[in-house]
Amino acid sequence: MASPVSVYNSNSLDPRIRTTPRDSLKMELLADVSLLPGEERIIDKDVIYICPFNGAVKGKVLITNYRLYFKSLDADVLVSLDVPLGAISRVEKMGGASSRGENSYGLDITCKDMRNLRFALKQEGHSRRDLFEILFRFAFPLSHGLSLFAYLNQEKFPENGWSIYKPVEEFRRQGLPNNKWRITFINKNYDLCDTYPTVLAVPFKSAEEDLKRVATFRSRGRIPVLSWIHRENKAVIVRCSQPLVGMSGKRNKDDERYLDMIREANDTTKLTIYDARPSVNAVANKATGGGYEGDEYQNAELVFLDIQNIHVMRESLKKLKDIVYPNVEESHWLSSLESTHWLEHIKLVLSGAIQVADKVSGGNSVVVHCSDGWDRTAQLTSLAMLMLDSHFRTLRGFQVLIEKEWISFGHKFASRIGHGDKNHTDQDRSPIFVQFIDCVWQMTKQFPTAFEFNENLLLTILDHLYSCRFGTFLYNCESVRDQNEVRTKTLSLWSLVNSKMEIYLNPFYTPESGRVLYPVASMRHLELWVTYYIRWNPRIQHQQSPVEQRYRELLALRDEYLKKLEQLQMSDSSSTSSDLANSTAPNASSSTPPKQYLRTPL
Repeated sequence: MASPVSVYNSNSLDPRIRTTPRDSLKMELLADVSLLPGEERIIDKDVIYICPFNGAVKGKVLITNYRLYFKSLDADVLVSLDVPLGAISRVEKMGGASSRGENSYGLDITCKDMRNLRFALKQEGHSRRDLFEILFRFAFPLSHGLSLFAYLNQEKFPENGWSIYKPVEEFRRQGLPNNKWRITFINKNYDLCDTYPTVLAVPFKSAEEDLKRVATFRSRGRIPVLSWIHRENKAVIVRCSQPLVGMSGKRNKDDERYLDMIREANDTTKLTIYDARPSVNAVANKATGGGYEGDEYQNAELVFLDIQNIHVMRESLKKLKDIVYPNVEESHWLSSLESTHWLEHIKLVLSGAIQVADKVSGGNSVVVHCSDGWDRTAQLTSLAMLMLDSHFRTLRGFQVLIEKEWISFGHKFASRIGHGDKNHTDQDRSPIFVQFIDCVWQMTKQFPTAFEFNENLLLTILDHLYSCRFGTFLYNCESVRDQNEVRTKTLSLWSLVNSKMEIYLNPFYTPESGRVLYPVASMRHLELWVTYYIRWNPRIQHQQSPVEQRYRELLALRDEYLKKLEQLQMSDSSSTSSDLANSTAPNASSSTPPKQYLRTPL
């Protein structure tokens, strides 16, 4: 039997929004909504929220230029919703003026974050028209000539998150440049490749003219460039796009020679080229001018990783949403989950990254690409780097990894997410970055002490992937971000994260600088990320494990004891100094050695 008070609170993005006490619910429902600096109220209206868990709930909805906020009127069923408008994928009218049936007239809202919302309104007087028009306008600002909220956000943070990633500094941390690899600024004006960053690492032997000639033979001009180098064996991870072989089997001597320079940089016997695609897809791409490296690339081996394209991934996530929202089908759960193929795709991505990491750890350099080198390629390089380099498993290092491999190298966030765009049927939409974060979560589950950050960071990143509160994930590439002045006119998500780092830290973290992580990419070891995909169901509450709770309590106790110890040391030191000042001249024969105070880690 359900308890008399059921609370459903989807406020996951802004902890400053409070739930109104029951005794004040009859007063102004929305008076307690704490708006962000730059956020403005647009409209509020009496509605009925058709809650999939509590049924029809009367209340009031507020639309601002950033969020949809709902608060229930009924004191016995407290329901609140806080949905960033950026998370809305589609807004549709439900029913018509002549529709029969209770609560059959209103609005249907489809969200990008695994939930749907439905609101019913009174049928008379076109009562939903103003709400629909305002919601449609502010949920899809770019389709209506308006600015994304990130450009209106006036929040202040103590740290500028845009400074977290500096390409030259990151290359230096990796030990570059050296006598085999150099840093080039040939792309400083985005002339070589308009979707690449301005700072690139290329073979020392390559000339600028070589790079230009290679660019003509790689899709979108995305030439092979270094992502990461092993400090000891000097093997590298290089990323690029597919070669433009076409149906006629074109060759490019410059491209072939360039890949051999990569191989020679650490005397790799055979350069391994990992093509993320299924082989049949790679062959089919020849018909559109693409293709893959054939036998003409001597001293190289080609391995296909069988990871499906963006369209397959989009349909897979849709199927997953169908079985988890609003209700989880318990009786056929395992077969239903299997039919989505979501975990199978996660397995293939992880398995591919493991192969890349293992090859590099063994001293062999690798080249990674898919079709254009901005989706599956980013998944593979970033996950392999996470496995190989413990720096990327720290809180700040993980931010650098995302900025480097995803944002600067041109993952098409605008196209894949559809920020501010009403075209929800766009075939470019795909959850590629969500899939990457899911893979990271799988790794944190298998190696609970290896990551400095916790699950809360991953959830926050995915929430703001959609929210448009920050500029971090806006637009498709660096050149477009520069045109839209993202770094000067918007805030970075890392400004928020680094201003309250304590809530994103893993209490079990144990630094191990040289350790390579090899997760088990087996269906028996992979799990559905319930606290992300099913978090809107109030019956699936995420509870901190007793072990984690006890560990946090012990850490707090340790900090308390250390503070007391420090106070005692200061007090003892002060009294010792006073005694020395009041004593006569020291007698060498009777002097005692000074006390040594050690800070003991408890």
